[in-house]
Amino acid sequence: MRVRVLALFAGVLLANCVVAKKKEKQVLPDAVLRAKTVFVVIQPDAKEPLTEPNANLKAQKAVEEALMKWGKFRLALDTATADIVISVQKGIGKAMSPTISGGPVDSRPVDVEGDASQIRIMGQKGHPDTTSISTNDPNLNARAQTGTQAGGSEDVLRLFIGGAVEYPPDYAPVWMYSRKDALKGPEMAAVAELKKVFEESERVAAEREKQRQQQQQAKNAH
Repeated sequence: MRVRVLALFAGVLLANCVVAKKKEKQVLPDAVLRAKTVFVVIQPDAKEPLTEPNANLKAQKAVEEALMKWGKFRLALDTATADIVISVQKGIGKAMSPTISGGPVDSRPVDVEGDASQIRIMGQKGHPDTTSISTNDPNLNARAQTGTQAGGSEDVLRLFIGGAVEYPPDYAPVWMYSRKDALKGPEMAAVAELKKVFEESERVAAEREKQRQQQQQAKNAH
């Protein structure tokens, strides 16, 4: 009797494992998995806490450095030439916090960065580039303005498919990660999590392709 119970229990576990395996999902689409270039921007509606006026710019630079260290992508010059676009947004740390936006805090000095394989020109990228903004936009040359922002204690990293649309962050992201200090170095938890999601999605995609080939071979054999 005990043997039957154990056998039944083992069968249930096996069935559960099979069901779990069937439920495995590829989180990132194939277009993202094929990406070779990436561009990092500050989320358009992000604001800077008054206590750290360059918080988002620092996060943008830190994410770029983490991506270069990862070595999976080349840094693109703009959103138009990027296979994927990543936006960053620093949490303000309080339920209601004074903020600053516009003007010098959302611009980036022009400089040259990277080694021989990653070198590129870095320019003003705090807000969407002018190719995606109307020339009549009153905020384009606006001075820095103070205000308040509610909520948002968590840092947010968003992933978009690039190239196909004029400015990807204007659309829904294909993946997003938020956590307190997720964009804080040297851990850079958001990029570490992105790497995990890439690896898992690539594994699921490879398994799916293997099954497709096996099915095709079986079909040809008949």
